[in-house]
Amino acid sequence: MTGPTVPRATEAEPAAGWAPTPALGRAVLLAGLLLVAGVLLGRVDLIVLAAPFALGTAYALRRRPTALPQVWITQDDGGPLVEGGDVAAAVSVGNPDTVDYDLVVMRSRVSPWLRIDRAGFAGEEAVGDGAPSAVPATGAPAPGRSAADRPFVTSVPIGEAVDLELAGRALRWGRHPIGPAGARVATAGGLLVSRAVITEPVRVRVYPRTEPFEAVEAMPRAAGLVGAHHSRRPGEGGELAGVRVFAPGDRLRRIDWRVSLRARQLHVAATLSDRDAEVVVLLDVLAEAGRSGGVDGAASVLDTTVRATAAIAEHYLHRGDRVSLLEYGPAARRLRPAAGRRQYLTVLEWLLDVRVHASAHEPYDQVFGPQLLSSDALVVVLTPLLDERSAQMLARLARGGRFVVAVDTLPTDLASPKDRGWAEVAYGLWRLDREIMIGQLREHGVPVVRWAGAGSLDQVLRDVARLATAPRVGGR
Repeated sequence: MTGPTVPRATEAEPAAGWAPTPALGRAVLLAGLLLVAGVLLGRVDLIVLAAPFALGTAYALRRRPTALPQVWITQDDGGPLVEGGDVAAAVSVGNPDTVDYDLVVMRSRVSPWLRIDRAGFAGEEAVGDGAPSAVPATGAPAPGRSAADRPFVTSVPIGEAVDLELAGRALRWGRHPIGPAGARVATAGGLLVSRAVITEPVRVRVYPRTEPFEAVEAMPRAAGLVGAHHSRRPGEGGELAGVRVFAPGDRLRRIDWRVSLRARQLHVAATLSDRDAEVVVLLDVLAEAGRSGGVDGAASVLDTTVRATAAIAEHYLHRGDRVSLLEYGPAARRLRPAAGRRQYLTVLEWLLDVRVHASAHEPYDQVFGPQLLSSDALVVVLTPLLDERSAQMLARLARGGRFVVAVDTLPTDLASPKDRGWAEVAYGLWRLDREIMIGQLREHGVPVVRWAGAGSLDQVLRDVARLATAPRVGGR
């Protein structure tokens, strides 16, 4: 595809970055040998034989290149890209020179999480699905390789650009690079070649696919002034709390005329205020387990954590609640609480940079030391429970009076080691020790539930809400 017009270079510019090819050396050497031999031996036929080589070389070099090619990468801006969506990009080579580029060899690296199925120039047969190509410099790709993992050959006229179009599918969330891309150009009939021009990669943002998630209306406590949750405080809401005697400041539309006529005194219907809630999603990034297979394969701990976080945040933000994110790890990244559509987009952008950070230090004080969690917030902790520090963190939050829900993100199909010796026995003991740790957390009042998409937290949220409204023994 012919792209936008590229500015031409002037003849006064130096020809930097260009080198002679072996073909130029052979032509000059052959013409020189024939001329010298013809003069020394007095043979006109050798001089006549050398004339085509000399004239051809001089004619090819009559207009020498003065500028290097321009290479850039563009991504199709067709809206947010989600796991499993189609990705489209183009690697472009422009000719700002005053001579045609006879041969352009282009090549680009692509992230393995971007499966490029088709690659080619517009108007030519695209390479993909094992089909033979009319444009690649080498043969068809080996099975399982990307269609872009090969050099492509084309020509570029003066002042124009050619686009190598890449089309495929995004397999996993994250920031995946397309590039770096490079191109080398041959001109003057293949007698001059440019140095490789490399361009920086372009990062493609692939957002996690939101798993369907629904939760019950019950929340432990509602702390805001307005919202969708029924609080225990009186106010202008939709939940009827009873009937009471009219008092100064009550609205006339709240008068219950049936009760007022029967009691011969004005009575009003009392309601509970509707308030929003704060949800804190805590991501345990101390350990990783399992192998990620992309959107169509198995999910690792990090995959489950990121996708579940996106689903939980989308659900509560859609209902008008405030959502904040925290990382339990040495980086201690945090996203301040907010509500609305903008916060949801910020959450998705924040999740793209989630990484596992192994550390030998206890990150509890680093995460919760400078800022305290709201006492009314619901804390949803996504953790694989592979590190004892994670269990200790959950117990501390529960002892501090927080409303904590632990979501187990460890894959259910985690394979046991197949090594010889006692590896399988050790794996079984580790599994047993982990189950004991989960039981101890439940004894401390921390409900632990496995993430399973829609309805994963329904029952446990009902239990947490019931405990929040229960009277406390001994004033505690």
